[in-house]
Amino acid sequence: MKKIGIPFLFLFLTIQVIAQTYQPTWESIDSRPVPQWFEDVKFGIFIHWGVYAVPAWAPADADIGIYAKYSEWYWWRINEESKAGKLFRDYHNSMYGENFKYQDFAPLWKAQHFEPDHWADVFKKAGARYVVLTSKHHEGFTLWPSEQSWNWNSVDIGPHRDLCGDLTKSVKDAGLHMGFYYSLYEWYNPLYHNNLGKYVDDHMIPQMKDLVNRYEPDIFWTDGEWDHPSEKWKSTEFLAWLYNESPVKDRVAVNDRWGKETRGVNGGYFTTEYDLVHDRDGVGEVERPWEECRGIGTSFGYNQIETPDNYMTSDALVDLLIAKVAGGGNLLLDVGPTADGRIPVIQQQRLLDMGSWLEVNGEAIYETRKWEGSTSNNTENIYFTKKGNDLYVLCTEFPEKPITVEGIKNAGKVSMLGFDGNVKSKKSGNRITITPPVLTPLTNPSPYAWVFKIENSL
Repeated sequence: MKKIGIPFLFLFLTIQVIAQTYQPTWESIDSRPVPQWFEDVKFGIFIHWGVYAVPAWAPADADIGIYAKYSEWYWWRINEESKAGKLFRDYHNSMYGENFKYQDFAPLWKAQHFEPDHWADVFKKAGARYVVLTSKHHEGFTLWPSEQSWNWNSVDIGPHRDLCGDLTKSVKDAGLHMGFYYSLYEWYNPLYHNNLGKYVDDHMIPQMKDLVNRYEPDIFWTDGEWDHPSEKWKSTEFLAWLYNESPVKDRVAVNDRWGKETRGVNGGYFTTEYDLVHDRDGVGEVERPWEECRGIGTSFGYNQIETPDNYMTSDALVDLLIAKVAGGGNLLLDVGPTADGRIPVIQQQRLLDMGSWLEVNGEAIYETRKWEGSTSNNTENIYFTKKGNDLYVLCTEFPEKPITVEGIKNAGKVSMLGFDGNVKSKKSGNRITITPPVLTPLTNPSPYAWVFKIENSL
């Protein structure tokens, strides 16, 4: 037998150290870092599209709480005994009749105008760097030909298309990261209610592995975890497979919705939803990357009765993106396509406005990190991000007086992104005072928010 050379042995041991094997425990799973690419991309598009796009209704202006305004919960609400349930049920019965079942909507979902290349183009022009599609919402209808959802998927009924596959190809061809939302539970699946263990082993986990093996997503975004602890969902077992054996083991990012106890505690990056973690405000001060998800309006799924008053303005959306990124997070902004496969024009317009702003100011967003070291004389409308030794001062309202920034080590060049003129500044000690330039309609780089860059200042 030949002796193993020392260089080869060293290489072998190095590979073993790098290729860590993750165990099916939260201690081990949580030790895996969130891939850096996820922290760099900052802005993503969420897509809620399912059978619920046919009725496409929720009481947007009713005083019933945030969650009850989600149109994608239509099936659940029409069967719920609550104030919200009555509103949904009265609408359903008046429009379709008491004998019209939710399942009857499925053949009406045609997606005849769905053009995945167009969707991907809109998302790219919006400045988004990743996309997360609902592969299966709580209704159990899958957007790919899942063997576990026979005759309740987009190939067997309705669109008769592999929507997950079609959009994945277009998004990846556009150079964006592609991911999937997947609901662990299903409202009305008899197996889920009668035999949870069999549901998890024979239905849920095979579906999740099928999604990963078929489409190789960069994000796996779970939801619907709140009925049971992660042990019942066998979440750590699935994640150990995902991190050790799957075709995306080295790059996939996951969220924190893996059991009733895991949000903001275990998993990958932490998530908020309309700034809430369940009914708790925000994620607090966390070491992990995090992401805010919300709709442009009051719902994730398309709601046909929403008016412009229900939608955030382009200005407000840019401000939202700035606030989340400056706080160390990402923004996953949702669009709700129509049943025929179109992204509503008002949603496209909002996205394209954000893209125009990011074309000018994107360097203050992408690949940046939260900066902890400053105070300013106008903190309400001023945010900070950093990249390397450069600091960005993001103003959601144009400053009417000089801005003083504390915590500056060096006096580097000061400029306004998108503005060709000079920006006056003065450094004194560890502070710098920036005098905003006078802008004209011809020199104003943005209608929404303005960014000063202080080079080599950290």
